[in-house]
Amino acid sequence: MAQRPSVNGVADVVALIDGLTKITGRARVIWYLVFGGLFLDAYSNAALSAGLSPMTAQMSLSSTQISVLTATAPALAIVFNPVGGWLATRFGRVPPLLLAKVFAVAGALLAAFAGDFTTVWLGRVLVGVAYGIDFAVAMALLAEYTPASLRGRLNLWQAVWYIAATSNLALALVFFHFDVGADIWRWSVGSAGVVAAALLASQSLLLVESPAWLATKGRLSDAADSLHRIFGIEAVAGTAAAADAEHRAPEIGMRQAGILFRGAYLRRTALSSVISLGQSMQYFAVGWYLPVISLAIFGESFEKATVGSMVFNAFGIVGGFGSAYLGRRLGLRISSAAGFAGVFVVLVAMGLTFGRVPTAVGFVLPALFILCHSAGPGANGKSIAALSYRSDVRALGTGVTGMVGSFGSVAGLYLFPQIKDAIGLDHTFLVLSAVPLLGLLTCLLIKWDPTRTTESPDEPARRTADGGPSQAPVAAGTR
Repeated sequence: MAQRPSVNGVADVVALIDGLTKITGRARVIWYLVFGGLFLDAYSNAALSAGLSPMTAQMSLSSTQISVLTATAPALAIVFNPVGGWLATRFGRVPPLLLAKVFAVAGALLAAFAGDFTTVWLGRVLVGVAYGIDFAVAMALLAEYTPASLRGRLNLWQAVWYIAATSNLALALVFFHFDVGADIWRWSVGSAGVVAAALLASQSLLLVESPAWLATKGRLSDAADSLHRIFGIEAVAGTAAAADAEHRAPEIGMRQAGILFRGAYLRRTALSSVISLGQSMQYFAVGWYLPVISLAIFGESFEKATVGSMVFNAFGIVGGFGSAYLGRRLGLRISSAAGFAGVFVVLVAMGLTFGRVPTAVGFVLPALFILCHSAGPGANGKSIAALSYRSDVRALGTGVTGMVGSFGSVAGLYLFPQIKDAIGLDHTFLVLSAVPLLGLLTCLLIKWDPTRTTESPDEPARRTADGGPSQAPVAAGTR
């Protein structure tokens, strides 16, 4: 009988998971359940986007009210991304994910049954809390569940985002044919509560705590048990607990967030933050408003605009799946740079031609925008953050990066309608082209890529005295 491997610390846990060549059985179910939370985040955003026009008509919303309403969820995420990271660092990865679903259910129901603007806004507040907590924790947990050879799959969250958006748009069409009138937005928003409730039940039953997080807390027996429950790995808790304590990282909390801006972590945080900021701002300024843009292209028809948005999102699904391939072949940094370059060219073209070209051309440009965005920076901002930090810092790192990205979301959602009303849709696209240009330049200047280095964030021998990673040599082309 072969001797079972011993778990003496987080490095052993990571090595055992990285030794796997595929994700099967319960591990696959758990992996997709975590992705389900990201599906919900996108679905909740799409629910409001799809029903924005009928809601505006029914409640006679001003452009300022629309801006406040649409920017509320990402604005709350600015606060609750790092809070989610702190909760995941202190209490584990699973409890914050379940808490997020509770907020999502409450927020969706409150908004769906709202009788005025204020109540809808309060519902979006709860959705923003859920969004902020869930996204920060889910990406960290996915990174810890995924073997090194398969980490390109983290980029699939982008495809999941567009699948969720398309699903909500398709459901909105179903409600439209049921002739629910201007209340169609209530059905769309309310359906997000049903998805959240289903996820809450399934995640409560099936999710298993991250063995890497358990190991960082010195709970080696629990870590070995989690490895068995998730992956079927037969491991035992090590007896060299004292030796492990010698290498164990100090307790990380909100007060230690400065570690993300020191040493080798500085450029990692800077790169992932700028990519996250740029991709979220360009998406929430343009991609999130696709139903509105569709109305401008196809005319004042809810059905045509919704179908047009679904086709746009189909390009996002293709790009999202393609991002995993491009990230593996080119690296996350170069594929982000290429995506930003494509988005920049498309936005300039949209600004120069919008409303002055045939419908077919007017349709192709937003489709190319979504394709370039989703295949490059749309996915990579989150993935780079999740792969750049060691286990005890990872959730905090993804939370801070998500917080920066949420600033971009708020800016895009709030400023887009304001700028559009002031200078027109075509000139707005030209102004926004500065965002991907900044992202492109950053990707070219900061040469860090976690998929192009042999350095492991969880390698104890490479930690410096302040708990950060050392400046150990990495593979060629990463600096």
